[in-house]
Amino acid sequence: MSKLIGLKIDVDTLRGTLEGVPQLVSVLRKHQAQATFLFSLGPDNTGRALRRIFRPGFLKKVFRTNVAGHYGLKTLMYGTLIPGPDIGVKATEAMRRVRDAGFEVGIHTWDHIRWQDFVARRDADWTAREFGKAVDRFGQVFGSAPKTFGAAGWQLNEHVLALQQQFGFDYASDTRGSFPFLPAMGGRSFTVPQLPTTLPTLDELVGVDGITVENVTQHLLKLTEPLPVHGHIYTLHAELEGMALQPVFEELLAGWKRQGYALVATREMAAKLDRNSLPVHQVVMGEIAGRSGTLALQGPRISATPV
Repeated sequence: MSKLIGLKIDVDTLRGTLEGVPQLVSVLRKHQAQATFLFSLGPDNTGRALRRIFRPGFLKKVFRTNVAGHYGLKTLMYGTLIPGPDIGVKATEAMRRVRDAGFEVGIHTWDHIRWQDFVARRDADWTAREFGKAVDRFGQVFGSAPKTFGAAGWQLNEHVLALQQQFGFDYASDTRGSFPFLPAMGGRSFTVPQLPTTLPTLDELVGVDGITVENVTQHLLKLTEPLPVHGHIYTLHAELEGMALQPVFEELLAGWKRQGYALVATREMAAKLDRNSLPVHQVVMGEIAGRSGTLALQGPRISATPV
């Protein structure tokens, strides 16, 4: 698995689905690369992210990463001044075209902002409702059951991991870490493998420590120069790499190919796992440089048998 980079594409908004996703499909085809598209399937309430205004580092990131420019002013009013449009209804055909083009599709969330802001502190019933709505809508859009899940904002609780197991997901990518593992949380361990994001994202890098749009490619390529033991997972966003930062993404694809990497959907990496020998690691909440708030991290290895 060592010379693989799994491309995981988080699609957060209606605009990202309708505009960014088709451009990413075109770029991936041009470079003969595969990827996994994870869709937000319910209302686009992006404007409600302003609730985070008092979170440490939030405003700094907003200005550093030009959120208004990337997401658009209309999107930033959804759920506040403008009712949040239902992405799964308005972009059904756009999502199906991704599947029909041969790319893996999965669930990112139902309501991105609601999940990201609340799931870490919610109970089993709340989590099951949000999770179930996304699973049901995925079935309506694609006519099949989802097999992969990537939590919005890398936010989750132990009930999410239990639901992934209950619904028979093949694998998930909800965490940040270094290599595949079986997750444990809330005093339980689970059998759905986690493929954590291993590389920083563009919005975590640009504007920090002298990194700019012009040199961020070189920074990321330096991180992937050493031969990885387990491969890498890179998370990109339809609203960034699929739009204004598309040239950066193309540079990354070309650079990774020069380094000898195969660019694949995350399901290809999951298919290569020896699930009987995966270590069990605690999932913990912690901080990542360049991102405000806490998110789910691959924590210490524990001695546990999955249940």
